[in-house]
Amino acid sequence: MNKIFYDLNDKQIEAVKVIDGPVLVISGPGSGKTRCLTHRVAYLISQGIRPGSILSITFTNKAANEMRERISHLLEVKPQFNKGLISGRLSAMPMMGTFHSVCLRILRKEIPILGYKSNFSIFDTNDQLSLIKKVMANLEIDPKKYNPKLILNKISKLKTDLIFPENYNPAEFFTKIVSRVYNNYQAELKKMNGLDFDDLIVLTVKIFKRNPNILEKYQNFWKYILVDEYQDTSHDQYTLIKLLSAKNRNIFAIGDDAQSIYAFRDADIRNILNFQKDYPDAKVIFLEQNYRSTKTILAAAQNIISKNQTQVPKELWTENTQGEKIHVRETLNERAEAEFITDQMDGLLESGYKIQDFTILYRTHAQSRAIEEALITRGFPYQIIGGIRFYERKEIKDILSYLKFMVNPTDLISFERIYNVPTRGIGETTFNKIIATPEIDIVRSIGVLAKERGDTKQAKSLTEFKKLLTDLSDKKDDKNLTSIIKYVIKRVGYEDYLESLVAKKELYDNTADKMENLKELLTVSKKYDALGGGEGIEKFLEEISLLQETDKLKDAANRVTLMTIHSSKGLEFPIVFIAGMEEGLFPHSRATLVPLELEEERRLCYVAITRAKDRLIMTHAKYRNIFGRTEANLPSRFIYEMPQEVLKIQPLFVDNYFEDDVIEY
Repeated sequence: MNKIFYDLNDKQIEAVKVIDGPVLVISGPGSGKTRCLTHRVAYLISQGIRPGSILSITFTNKAANEMRERISHLLEVKPQFNKGLISGRLSAMPMMGTFHSVCLRILRKEIPILGYKSNFSIFDTNDQLSLIKKVMANLEIDPKKYNPKLILNKISKLKTDLIFPENYNPAEFFTKIVSRVYNNYQAELKKMNGLDFDDLIVLTVKIFKRNPNILEKYQNFWKYILVDEYQDTSHDQYTLIKLLSAKNRNIFAIGDDAQSIYAFRDADIRNILNFQKDYPDAKVIFLEQNYRSTKTILAAAQNIISKNQTQVPKELWTENTQGEKIHVRETLNERAEAEFITDQMDGLLESGYKIQDFTILYRTHAQSRAIEEALITRGFPYQIIGGIRFYERKEIKDILSYLKFMVNPTDLISFERIYNVPTRGIGETTFNKIIATPEIDIVRSIGVLAKERGDTKQAKSLTEFKKLLTDLSDKKDDKNLTSIIKYVIKRVGYEDYLESLVAKKELYDNTADKMENLKELLTVSKKYDALGGGEGIEKFLEEISLLQETDKLKDAANRVTLMTIHSSKGLEFPIVFIAGMEEGLFPHSRATLVPLELEEERRLCYVAITRAKDRLIMTHAKYRNIFGRTEANLPSRFIYEMPQEVLKIQPLFVDNYFEDDVIEY
């Protein structure tokens, strides 16, 4: 028993010891949320509650496994999985998992009541999109006029809102199209004994609502329900939990409304804000003591989040030191921003920090490019969480290979990458014949083979390929580098090629994101536009090659971590850099005129700030080249929403942008 309460503060102990009835724990960042949750499960078991009657739901399998390990350590039992679902068999551990994994277990037993077989398949996103396109073709709905991805997203939203095909009767023209596709899509899924990811929760809710006896079976089995990150629950998840907990009402919800940042994934902040309306007798406990950050960092976070109207008021506090002021630096552009960040890291390394102590956060993945280049040039190994290094991304390498071949038509490595990008039906045998005699011009060799094949489909393909390469070669000296890259992308038909890969399930990424990365490549190319086309290509490729070669020399044991702010939730670092603190970027331009979206951006800033333990450094650029254009943005409003006395502001003076005057408030 002492082990369960060891190292818990009074509020955590209070939350752990409440056994019966609804409980809401508002857990601020760095306040020991996971510790509170795991110790509560251990306490319930220590009080004689059957482990199998406890259901603990998390948002990631990693979190569930971590909880399982901690609980087993507290109880000194093996961290085995509870395999006795609805069997009544005593298990040493409770049921722990994500919403989807728990529902999958339920459906394997109960789904025959809906007319499916228990061995159903689960369709991933690409399978879903392929089926949507097939359904649209059968219904003679033009995919160029009505975007299949948009329709799929709309169907996913309908499912999350628990709107089934039979209950969806819209009045507007487009939504009527969606309704037709939705009906047929769901029918096709059922015909193939398939479920999509949304169906795992949605069909479980459908079974529970239509079959009270089945619902009661699970209510009797799981008498104690714990939900982590309650602020991130969507409507279907909220409904599932409400149904399961309705009989015993032993629901323990823990989370932080101020860290609700996933509205784009259908998270509904109202679920946590309205908890006391759903359960008027709920006990509400606040975990406000922060064990992570300095007083200065907490003051900044508290001040920013206080500007939100939609929130549960709370006052974070800490016994940690006051700490350094928050450094806010304005730079001329994104390259100067990246240089400043690497300069700061150099100085901090000299003062005793390690390279793994640093993280660089940004609002969008496209911001990583300039930072990556600076890190590579300065010799800092790094890793990107939730993304691929910019120059290692497929779409970037494909277009660079075209440029390399334009400059050097004997470059067989680049030719090998592009000869079937897009797919041209050129097989390995034909490829080997093309490159059999390297001293012969490759383009000429393609023409020779085309003539040999006569009037065939492959001959036509080879002839078209030769014309493409000839056209590209002719253009390389006529235009500046940016125009050349745009021409390559268009002439090759690269966007259509990406779409074809998605359709064939050979690519599992978002086409729009990949095209955005190519736009970012245009940002890089602009600084070479003053040179002639051919010379610009050569200098551009040379610099990139040097960057990549430098990267190979670095020790990868310790690395700087780069990620979007959304990816950083739940993590902490001694030193945090937040790049791009600019209006239109952070907060994002699409949120500035919509109050609820602006509040979510503010919560995102709150999350970013509270990742920092020791020091927080923010940067913003006067001019930023991003997505292929130059933007001039004002500093983020979030800078002015922090207490000015905790800031050390380093402005940029346009007349002398090397000046390092510092303003301390």
